[in-house]
Amino acid sequence: MPTLLKAALPSIPVVNQLPGIRKTGGDPSMLHEVRSVTVSRDHVRRYAEVCGFPVKDTAPVTFPHVLAFPLHMAVLSSPEFPYPAIGMLHLSNTITQRRPVAIGETLQIEVHTSELRPHPKGTSLDFLAAARVDGEIVWEDASTYLRRGRPPAGSSSAEPVEPVETVEIAEADPVPGRVRWRLAGDVGRRYAAVSGDHNPIHLHPLTAKAFGFPRQIAHGMWSLARCVAALENRIPDAVTLEAAFKKPVLLPGTVAFGQDAVDDGIAFALTSPKNGAPHVVGRTRESSATR
Repeated sequence: MPTLLKAALPSIPVVNQLPGIRKTGGDPSMLHEVRSVTVSRDHVRRYAEVCGFPVKDTAPVTFPHVLAFPLHMAVLSSPEFPYPAIGMLHLSNTITQRRPVAIGETLQIEVHTSELRPHPKGTSLDFLAAARVDGEIVWEDASTYLRRGRPPAGSSSAEPVEPVETVEIAEADPVPGRVRWRLAGDVGRRYAAVSGDHNPIHLHPLTAKAFGFPRQIAHGMWSLARCVAALENRIPDAVTLEAAFKKPVLLPGTVAFGQDAVDDGIAFALTSPKNGAPHVVGRTRESSATR
């Protein structure tokens, strides 16, 4: 909670000018966080319950993201990071699991960011996470975020460039939804309890309305995890997940999930059952990456 409070204070007028809170700017790619954490059976069980995964002796492929999240927050809350954490939009995620992470393993997790780069709607950057066991990388994650508005001084002057995989996903037609899920209003609070992501837009109608939403919305990483849980028995041990987050999922609400086999993987989408508008569009790829 102290880290979350520190991350929120730069969004508050007047308070955001106080020493230690005021953003001083700088190159975010110089920020780097490392932490050791042991994969707890109880934590994995609670995460699996919220996201729909079966309970196993290994962690779901999306689970290490919640272990890396406190490091994301440490970077975002640093005065050297140019923007407040509140208002950063999660655009996409690419996760590569080289092998399953076992319950009880201790992971050395490190997080750093890419350079700022221009985006048609503002400025984007990647949070790059890696989890090692005895020096071996077993899991990697690239989370792309957007800050709306004019790019700051010092950002890359290159033309906006998105990873090829993200562009392919973002422009792909959503897979027609064949299964409907009714989502309860407390999904955001339940996921916050296991992930540590207590962003107010996910928690209650009043706190979400304060940031322009009609009511609370589901976490993008919960939506992705719920899709992956539905594919659990069809995903290989070594796998890459690529997903683009489109329209927010309002809670409570109903979504449609669809999947289809594609070359070397599965395409999937979470859409609106009313008009087919996409919430999450993604795919899996079999991965043979080793390092």
